Amino acid sequence: MSAVAAAAPPLGFRSDTTAGTWLSRLTHTTEVLSGIVLAVDVVVVFLSVVFRYFLHDPVDWAEEIARALMIVLVFFGAATVLARSQHVGVDIFRDKLPASWQPAMVQVGHWIIAGVSASLCLSSVLLLVDTWEQTTSIGLPQWLYVFPVVFGSAFMTLFGIANACNGPRRLVVNTLVGCAIVAVLVFGWNRVMPDHAIPHGLLLGVAFVGGLVLGVPIGFVLAFSALLYFLSDPTLPMLVYSQQVMAGADHFVLLAIPFFVLAGLLMEANGMSSRLIELLLRIFGRVRGGLGIISITATAFFSGVSGSKLADIAAVGGIVMPAVRRTKQDPNEAAGLLACTAVMAETIPPCINMIIMGFVANISIAGLFMAGLVPAAVLALSLAVIAVIVGKKINPDDAFEKRTPLLPLIGGALVAFIMVGMIGKGVTSGVATSTEVSAFAVVYALLVGGAAFRELTLRSVSRLFVKSASMAGSILFIVAAASSVSFALTIEQIPQMVSSTMIAFANDYGSIMFLLLSVGIMIIFGAVLEGAPALIIFGPLLTPIAQQLGIHPLHFGTVMVIAMGLGLFAPPIGLGLFATCAITGTTVKDVTRPMMKYLAVLLVTLIVLVLVPSFSLWLPNRLGL
Repeated sequence: MSAVAAAAPPLGFRSDTTAGTWLSRLTHTTEVLSGIVLAVDVVVVFLSVVFRYFLHDPVDWAEEIARALMIVLVFFGAATVLARSQHVGVDIFRDKLPASWQPAMVQVGHWIIAGVSASLCLSSVLLLVDTWEQTTSIGLPQWLYVFPVVFGSAFMTLFGIANACNGPRRLVVNTLVGCAIVAVLVFGWNRVMPDHAIPHGLLLGVAFVGGLVLGVPIGFVLAFSALLYFLSDPTLPMLVYSQQVMAGADHFVLLAIPFFVLAGLLMEANGMSSRLIELLLRIFGRVRGGLGIISITATAFFSGVSGSKLADIAAVGGIVMPAVRRTKQDPNEAAGLLACTAVMAETIPPCINMIIMGFVANISIAGLFMAGLVPAAVLALSLAVIAVIVGKKINPDDAFEKRTPLLPLIGGALVAFIMVGMIGKGVTSGVATSTEVSAFAVVYALLVGGAAFRELTLRSVSRLFVKSASMAGSILFIVAAASSVSFALTIEQIPQMVSSTMIAFANDYGSIMFLLLSVGIMIIFGAVLEGAPALIIFGPLLTPIAQQLGIHPLHFGTVMVIAMGLGLFAPPIGLGLFATCAITGTTVKDVTRPMMKYLAVLLVTLIVLVLVPSFSLWLPNRLGL
């Protein structure tokens, strides 16, 4: 996932025009509001935990308020990311087509985004009218949940249109007219020739593939696919579209995602990250392959805090890569290993993708967290063996421009270790949910980390809240949009068709072959769909089949997440690898060759993990999860 720089100007707006100035102000206001909402949500969840577990006086309304605030966070955050044109998409298919086509394809993509946003806004207004007098289970008005969707989608519409109108006037007009003609022809045909209408499911599939080819951001590809399905089926009220999108974001457990991302960013900003990595360099620097071991260890450690793989790579790479260059090591080798450590760390709690997998597939998130630890250790050991074999010794003194005194260094690392221990104990003990633990992690990183290192300022903290809110909006909008696609697929009985086909395959070839096929699917679609959407789509489809075949859901969920990560960071199209290269200042073509040995080890180890379920199930069984 791409992080949003709060100070960067909106990419699609011209600041020298009145409209551009107003849109820039609206973007900034929306960002600030998103950051404030995230801060309030942290306070609400943290205080609810304090009242429940320490004062024994539960606050009944806290979860409802937290969920309502999260909907604001999702749709306002998604709007700010759209304003800065930083939603994640797949450009590789479009880039393979003739260069003369690409400007028009980009422009069509902008119109699709604007059309989806406007349709979501209209649908949410209809939903608001329909639910105006309804209340929630504790008596809160239902419009409390719908209004954020209305305003967030309205902002997305404004930003989408602004981005679409920013191109050459002739191209803008021609593509708009072309899109309108195609829409009229398709829906006109379906209305005039109902007996020969284009099937709803076919429209959904064409929209999905077409959106990917055009390079439309993944979240809007999913929303566009579902939108065409809803528009083509007159039996579906349009308000159901926004209802399904909103339902995808309205889950308390998903709050753990922005909270853990924020905790990781705070940890990096207050110096906990740099102190830990410097201490590791002092310890392992003179060992053969020491820099590789440090990358593996540091990524594993930070994965236990931030939950976001790209946040981990940014934290580790920002400190390790300068040391690599100062000690005259190969930066391409280091970048390739760093990308592979992100795959290794996919199942270390509190990984965001484990939370998503548990949520969409109805698997215990605490169980998944524990199931992922031993496989992650096996993957880390495999990478470490290769790193030692191919690595060299370095002089740690050459790795730093300025050395930190040892005592403060150990103290800083200890503060970070306590934070990780607190998260692990909270998740495994069952004292609190992953969302509640993540709120505690934020407060700890903010108060304890800030007091210990004194490197945080009010301005830097506010920027981190804004950045986290935008990152969360980008991630969770994909989850929300996928909910509408899941609804459409259920109507089309796609899950039943996939289930019957996969069960027949398993009956012919066995459950192990089913597992290996599922792993292959996740590797391919993890690369194509930017990771998390592959889990969102295939997790709920394949998990029930695995359970029917006697495969433990914790084992299945663990290997699926690892396979998804392998696809996400594998060349030639893994978006995670492109992000890693951008962070480390390398290029994919230079990194691919030295990276292949690490990828091969990961793939072989993954197959071993598939064949030996006890790696995943030993710890959950010991803990009774």
